Parts: sequence; structure tokens; C-alpha cells
Amino acid sequence: MGIHSRRRRRHESSPGNFPPLPPPPSISIPLSPLHHLHHHRTRHQSSSGPLPPLSPPSSPPPPIPNTHHHEPKPLSSTPPTSPPPLSSRSRRDSYPGPFPSFLSPSSSDPPIFHTRNETCPGPFFDTHHHEESDPSTSYVDHYNCTNKRTLERYYHEQEHNLVWPFHKLNVHGIEHDDIRETAYEIFFTACRSSPGFGGRNAITFYSKHESNNGNEGKGSSVPVSHTSRVKRALGLKMLRSSLTQRITMSGGGGGSGGGGGSWSSAPCSPLSRGVTSPGKSPRQMTMADVMRVQMLVSEQSDSRLRKTLMRTLVGQLGRQAETTILPLELLRHLKPSEFNDLHEYHLWQKRQLKILEAGILLHPSIPVEKTNTFAINISDAIRDAEAKPLDTGKNSDTMRTFSNSVVSLAMRSPNGAPTNICHWANGYPVNVHLYMSLLQSIFDLNDETSVLDEVDELLDLMKKTWSTLGIDRPIHNVCFTWLLFQQYVVTGQIEPDLLCATHAMLNEVANDAKKEKQSLYVKMLTSVLNSLQGWADKRLLTYHDYFRGGGIRQIENILPLVLAATKILGYVTNLEGGLQEKGDKSILDSSGDRVDDYIRSSMKNAFEKIMEASNAKFEFETEKDTSEVMRKLAQETEDLAMNERYNYSPILKKWHTTASAIAALTLNNCFGDVLSKYLSEMSSLKVDVIQVLQRAKNLEDVLVQMVVENSADCEDGGKTVVREMVPYEVDSTILNLMRKWIDESLHKGAEYLQRAKETETWNPKSKSEPYGKSVVELMNKAKIMVQEFFQIPTEISEDLVQELAGGLEKIFSEYIMFVAACGLKENYVPSLPPLTRCYKDSKLQKLLKIASPCSVSCEEPHILGIEVDNHPHSCTSRGTQRLYIRLNTLHYLLSHISSLDKSLTLNPGVVPSKRRGLTNNQRAKGNNNGNSYYESANSSILAACKHVSEVASYRLIFLDSNFYFYDGLYVGDVASTRINHALKILKHNIKLMTAILTERAHALAVKEVMKASFDAFLMVLLAGGTSRAFNESDYNIIQEDFENLKHIFMEGVVAENVVEKEGEVVEGVIALMGMSTEQLMENLSIVTNETNGVGIIGNGHKLPMPPTTGKWNRTDPNTLLRVLCYRNDKATNHFLKRTFHIPKR
Repeated sequence: MGIHSRRRRRHESSPGNFPPLPPPPSISIPLSPLHHLHHHRTRHQSSSGPLPPLSPPSSPPPPIPNTHHHEPKPLSSTPPTSPPPLSSRSRRDSYPGPFPSFLSPSSSDPPIFHTRNETCPGPFFDTHHHEESDPSTSYVDHYNCTNKRTLERYYHEQEHNLVWPFHKLNVHGIEHDDIRETAYEIFFTACRSSPGFGGRNAITFYSKHESNNGNEGKGSSVPVSHTSRVKRALGLKMLRSSLTQRITMSGGGGGSGGGGGSWSSAPCSPLSRGVTSPGKSPRQMTMADVMRVQMLVSEQSDSRLRKTLMRTLVGQLGRQAETTILPLELLRHLKPSEFNDLHEYHLWQKRQLKILEAGILLHPSIPVEKTNTFAINISDAIRDAEAKPLDTGKNSDTMRTFSNSVVSLAMRSPNGAPTNICHWANGYPVNVHLYMSLLQSIFDLNDETSVLDEVDELLDLMKKTWSTLGIDRPIHNVCFTWLLFQQYVVTGQIEPDLLCATHAMLNEVANDAKKEKQSLYVKMLTSVLNSLQGWADKRLLTYHDYFRGGGIRQIENILPLVLAATKILGYVTNLEGGLQEKGDKSILDSSGDRVDDYIRSSMKNAFEKIMEASNAKFEFETEKDTSEVMRKLAQETEDLAMNERYNYSPILKKWHTTASAIAALTLNNCFGDVLSKYLSEMSSLKVDVIQVLQRAKNLEDVLVQMVVENSADCEDGGKTVVREMVPYEVDSTILNLMRKWIDESLHKGAEYLQRAKETETWNPKSKSEPYGKSVVELMNKAKIMVQEFFQIPTEISEDLVQELAGGLEKIFSEYIMFVAACGLKENYVPSLPPLTRCYKDSKLQKLLKIASPCSVSCEEPHILGIEVDNHPHSCTSRGTQRLYIRLNTLHYLLSHISSLDKSLTLNPGVVPSKRRGLTNNQRAKGNNNGNSYYESANSSILAACKHVSEVASYRLIFLDSNFYFYDGLYVGDVASTRINHALKILKHNIKLMTAILTERAHALAVKEVMKASFDAFLMVLLAGGTSRAFNESDYNIIQEDFENLKHIFMEGVVAENVVEKEGEVVEGVIALMGMSTEQLMENLSIVTNETNGVGIIGNGHKLPMPPTTGKWNRTDPNTLLRVLCYRNDKATNHFLKRTFHIPKR
């Protein structure tokens, strides 16, 4: 059972007879769908006249239009469409005329833009013999076939390249069938007071063609509208027979049901069984019947809906639909006994719950918090209903809670004021999905490209759902525009009238866009236009692939559509940016630029394809084969230019006066690029090369002639286009050969760099060469390359020098990155231990590890064999010493790049470039100010030096000397674990470092060691872990130790003022350690409250925990807290416990 079982039984039940309702209001004759242009409405205001529609998730059409429908694709959940048309069916001719403009609603006799064929071209009347369908299965066949075509059509976006512009529903398990059935329920409820939906007298609808049938006498007394105003305004043809007539005819033409014609699609004949009975005359179709057929709703479902509305809304005919939470009412009143089985009821119930979840929880019009009690109740009920049906009885506490929660959330207003409007289906995108499903019903199920003649009545009825769905006229116009365009795409692009109708609707949308400023409307409009534009751009950017032969004329229909969309999009974009005063001129001017882009892109694509086809025919074993391909490519390029000139350019010229010239320019430059590559691959000038150049010259003459002819009427005579054309100069051969040499030389340099990366160990050759071996070889190769370059016996321009220098700089930059790839300083800094409080009676861990010899001993200490007397063993590891070698390597590279730059800049054989306009004096001046060619590389080297110095320093302090600094300083007792021993180790390490490093690296390296030492000292004081505790009396010892630490660096190469500045933060923290406990607690409270914007909090109140920023200073709340955490007294312990609940050790 389930969905398929429901479909199987749609023909088995009938709505039946209903009790009479109060007389419904009369239905006015629908106005023009464009009436809203003159009467702007807000979203919930009603309006006179029907409106145009839209459609559900789209899928793109095939790239090249054809006259056949696609083969069936796998099923997917999308709106229903018709089964494939008969093979004998003939298509209507494409509309050749201009796009129609909408008529004023007051126009009584509007002009006809083009003539519709009066004969029915679609498969409405069967010309072949069909066996009579089994009544029990024919409707099922029709439904499955129709729905399958629809599903397979909408979810193939990759095939059609058409992106669904509206957001998808974020509801698990909801399908389009659920949306469609709910949309019908909303529609029926909104129209329940209209004739045919339960009213006392159902209005019947007659086609203008019915006078020719055997039922002539039955409908002649009712006024007939011979044309649809919507279709007339959109330029759409009237069908030969209306849907109501076809369905009536399919059931039988007379009292016996035996004559009067037949419907061509046999599976559709059961539709008439809803309005006829065997042996009786068929009753006329109402709009309720039409909508039920179009929405593919079974009679059983329709009957349940009618009966439920009669039970729940009896006596409330005037009650507005937007005051009813329809799914909740259906859940309350429909019982399992009214379904075929419990499984079918469960599926139906889950659909109602999913719709409520989507409209109230996931996509509400008024946002709802996830923690909202009502939202939680609804979510719990929906989750519980997944396994078994929800008990909806009157005495069910679950249902009572669920109903109250739904009503509470649905009856809210944005400002909190009471309201009787239910907000359960008007949130975006739920409302758009539901409305799109309704609008899709205007298309004929048996001819997907045709709009029903009853479209005026259908749209007029659909408008009654606006207040429930939160739709207004501008949003409707956007949706309807998208629907028409989407239908054109997904039906294979075989009906240009749909494209004309889309363009007509865009005119309406353009007027709305100038008035409507609502953010949701702008968002929807932008998304729709972007999707439309994206689909069209894909085809127009490669129009040679999509439009060929007779299909070339389709460009005339698509191009104005995308330009109109671009104009609206540009206006909306300018409006959002506050540029509306700049006028439409700039937007209009951009249309020519857009066509220009289409021409250039498509010509380039077509050229690339003929080039690929030419290359595929040759194996390119010799240079002669390459030359043959070049000659053939030149001929085919000329043929492509002629095809463009005589077939495409006459059409494109309507929007771009120099279309042919732009096409010629594009081909000229495309072939020029290939020609340049060909010449660069030739080792020398040969006969084949000369022949290629001659053929290229002939092609160039043809293209220039196209430009001259097409640009004769231009303001500048085509000079702008001509200036863009790149000439095919034979003299460029030598230049290309020079560039080829440069590329090959740089390639060899890159190969060596790769080998150097794999073999470099950072062990120097000797004490006199304390740098990497790779840098010496790299600079030697660069110098040889420059020498050979200037020995070439030809004029060398500065452009070539720049290319050579630029290539070398890339190699140098990559090598610099390789040298600097030594990790980060943060890798060596220990993580911060958790904060704890120490108290006066606590016993700190005094069992500390006895100091052991450093793991790095003097026995393998110095990779350069440097010996330092009268000091303990070195703690500088081999890894740290290799970092010193990296620093020396960077300084070696810096000095040799400078000399290389001088040889490039000051060489007298370089010819100044006319393009750059630099003289020898200017180049010399640039060299005096800095490296004119290698400024970027020099900056990279300096940055790399700083990085490597930082990493080496932090490794030295936090890894090599960790035992003496972070792990040993002030552990247990401050007086017995002072910094003296650590300072001896530090002095030795600095002395060893300066012995290894080149002199130019000393200052930076020592400064970084100082910073790392200060950071380690700070971590001992503020993040020393449970093995450290300080008293106020320790202040003097710590201050003296830090002064000794600073003194070490003042004796070296670091200036005293630099040391003082770097030590300010540490001295500020030490000053805090000298404060009294009460002062520290008071300062912490004040600073914490100021940081959090809170006033003074009384004693005993809890303060917020200050965050750890890592930027410690005496005014930082976290720094103050850490000083207190390591203060060993009773008052501090009590304060931390009471205020921050910090655990004790």
C-alpha cells in the first residue's frame, strides 16, 4: 500500500453529493494578468484579475533544441506532466514575429500578434485505433505515465543546465507529491465558497468549440468567453478544444455515451468517469473538476477533503482560509476508518505533519527559537509519528498538546500583537513550493507546451490562496515568469511561444522591480534572473554549438530575453547599491557588452574545436606534420569566419553594430596565439615555417577586411577593433626563440632546485663555509645563465632581461620557502596547565627530578667542531645548530642576489624597451635605491631570516634548555631554585650560536633568543603548573633574577633600550607579584568588571572567568588571576574558591 495504492484507487470513489451551502459569491470575469501594473498591491492585498504562474524544482533542457521529446528518465518527485506525444504529432510553427507587449485591461479588441492554427496540432483526437482500456487500470496508467514524465523532467539539472532558483525545503522525507496534494488542499479550502467547490450551484464552463458537438443545446444558454485574456496578453494560441470539452467527449457525446468523438490519449478517458455514468449524459466540468484532474488528485482524496471541510466549516462559509490551519483541521477530523488501510492513513498523516514541520518550524514566516517549548512539543510529536500513527482522538493528551503548540506558533504576529491570521504556509520557500505546484496545473497534461484555455479561471481561483501563502502580485509575476521559461526549457525548447510569453512577463517584472523594495522579493527576483541568465549564457556563450542550421533563428528569441533579464538585474543591483540616479543608460549600454562577450566566447570555443579536430588527424612525429596542421587550421579558420559573416552576424548586428568585426578580431587573436606557440617550438626557420606564415598572412587579410567592412559606419571607423587585433609579425620569430631559450634555462634551474630539496642536509662543508651546499651551486648556475644570455649575438631588449630575471626570482623564492620551512615557534612552547589554587597548609610536590645531564652533550655537540673553554657542556642540540646553518644560507643568498642584480641592470648591451620607456640612467637609479629586479626576493629573505631566528630561539630555550628554564626554575622553593645556573647555560649557548652564525645574523638571532627567554620566564611565573607557588616576599628575588637575565643581553649585540622595551611586560607581571593579596583581588575585580562592562560588584559575588588571551600584561584580567592562583596564602585561596570556584591542588 502507500502512495501507489492511493493512486490505484483514485477512480474508485466519488465526491458524492454534498449538503447545500449558502449561495457563493459570483465569479467575476478575470482581468488581464497585467492589471497589477497599474495597481500595486502589498503581499496580502487582494487584486482583481487572475495572474500568471510558476513551477517546481526545475531541470535543464538539452543543449541543442530538437523536435522530439526526450526518452523517459528515471522517476523523481516533481510536478506532473503528460505522457510522451505520439510520433505522428506535428509541432506548431515557431513564432517568427516580435515579442508581444501586454495589453491594457481595458482594451476591448487588442491586436493579434500572430495567428494561431485553428486545427489542433496536438494529440487530442486519435487518428489511430486504440483498444478500449480496462476501466480498473486505465486511470492508473495515465497517472503513472504522466507523473513519471514530470518527475524525470525536473530533477535532471545537469542535462538542462537550468538551476532551480528558489531554496529547497529543508524537510527530511518530504516529496513533491506531498507538496502537490497539500497545495490542492489549500486551493480547495480557499475556493470552497466558489461554484463547483461545494456551493449550491456549480458554474459550468463551455468552450467556443462546443457548439459543433452533439451537446450544443446543453450549454448554449451560458455566456462564453471565446478567448483567454491571459493567453492573448502573452501571445499564446487558443487550443482547438478546451480541457473540459475533451474530457466530456472522452466519456461519450450523447445520452448513451456512444458518440461525439474521443480523446486521443486513451489512458485519460477514466478522467471523465468523475463526471459521467454509464448510460447517462455527461455533466459539464466545473473548475473544481478541472483543477482536480490537473493536480492529479484522486477522487477518494478529493471526497475526503470535501467531507472534512463540510464537517469542520459548516456554517462558516464566510470564514477566511488564512484563519484556518488546514493540516491541523484534517488531522483532527479525518480518522483511519476513512482510508483503505492503516498504512495509507499513516502515510497521509505523516504528510500533514511534515507540512506543519516545514511551515511552522523549519521555514516559518516569523522566526521561532529552537528552544521554544511549543516547537519542541511539535518536533517530539512528529518524531513519534514516524513509527506509528499519532493518536488524534479527542481524549488524546498528545494531540491536545500538539494542537495547542501548533496554534500557539501559527497565531503569532511579528510585533507580538494578537492576530487571527494563521502563519503556517506563508514562510519562504514553503509558500513558493506550494504555489508553484498550483501554477504548474495550467499546462495541458497531454501537451506540455500548451497552456489550457481555462487559464483565466484557474488563475483567478488560485489568487484566493494568496492570503494563506503570503503571495502578492509582484512575487506572483516572478514565479509566473520562471514557470513559462522553465516550461520552455524542460519541454525541449520546441515551443518559442513560451519564450515570447516569458519575455512579455519580464516587462511586467521590470515595472514591479522599480516599485517593490521588499527584501524577499528582491532575493527571489535576483535568483530567478540569475538562473535564467545562467541557462541562456551557457548557450549564447557557445552559440555555434547550440544553434545550427534552421535553429540559428532561435537566437532572435533568446537574446532579447536574456538582455531584458540583464537589464532588470542591473537595475536591482544598482538600486541596492544606491545608484538608481545613474539612470538606465549604463544598463542599456551593457547589453552591447554582453553580446560582445557572447561573440568572443563562442568564436573562441568554435576555434578551439576545429583546432582539436585538426590535431586529432596527425601524429606530430616531425616538425613538418606540425606545419601541415597549421596550414589546415588557417583554412578552417577562414571558413569559420565566412560562416559567421553570412549566418550569425546579420542576426547579432541588431544588438551589436560591429558583431562581424568582433568575430573577426577574436579569430585573429586565437589563431595568433597558436601561431606564436608554433613559432616558439621551431628550432630554426625552415620552408614549412615560411609557408605557414604566408597562409597566416592570407587569413589575416580576410579578417581585416571583415573588420573594415563592418566598422565603416562606426564613429571611429573601427579603429578600436583594429587596435585590438594582434598582427602576425615574422620578426617575432627571433624573439620567440630567445624566449624559448630562457624557458629551457629556467626549467633546468627548477630541476636542480628540486634535486637540492631532496639532498640538502644542512651540514656545511667547513668552518669557512657555514652554509648549505645547495645555495652555492644554485647561485653558480644563475651566474652562468646570465653570462650565456648576454653572449647571444642579437639585440637583447629589456623585456627579455625582465623575463629572465623574473624566472630566476621565482626559483629564488621557492628556494627561500624551502630554507624557511623549519616549523613554527609555537611547536616548542608547552601548553598551559589548568589553573589551580594553592593554600597555606598545602604541601607542594617536593619530590622533583634530580637534575640530569642535558641530552645533548659536548661529545657530538658542534657540527663545525667549535670548542668553547671554561663552561659546562653545551645544551644546543644538533637540530638547533642546523637552524643556524639555514640562517647563514639565507644571508649568503642575500649577498649574491645583489651582485647578480647589478650584472642584469648595468649591462651596456641591453636595449631599453619602448614599452617600459626606461633609460640606463633610470635603471641605474633604481639599482641605487634597491634591487630593481629582486626587491620581492630580498623582502622574502629578510622575512625568512626572522622566522628561522624565532624558531631556533624557541627551540633553544623551550627544548634544549627546558630543564634549566621552564622545568627547573622556581620549582618547590624560590630561594633554592634561582636562575643562576640557567644563566650560565644561556651564556654558553649564545656564545656557541654567535660562533656558528655569520656576523650579519648575530643581532637578529640574539634578539630572538632574548624574546624566547622572556617568554619562558613569564610562563614560569604565570603558567608554571602545580609545582610552583609564590609568596609576596619572593618579589625581590624574582626581580633580581630578571635583572640578571636582562644583563646578559645588554652585554651582547642588543641595545639596552631594546632590552628594556622587550622586558616591560615581564617587569609589569613581577610588579604584580609584589602587591598585597588584597590589592590584587581588588584590581582583578575592577579590571574584570570594566572589561565586561559591569559596574562594581559587591564582595562575595562571583566574577566571570577572564578568558586566556595569551597577551599577558599587568592590566589583563587573566594575568591578575594567574598571579593570584600562584599566590600561596589563605586569603587568596578563599577568594579563588568563592569567586571563581577554581579547584585546589
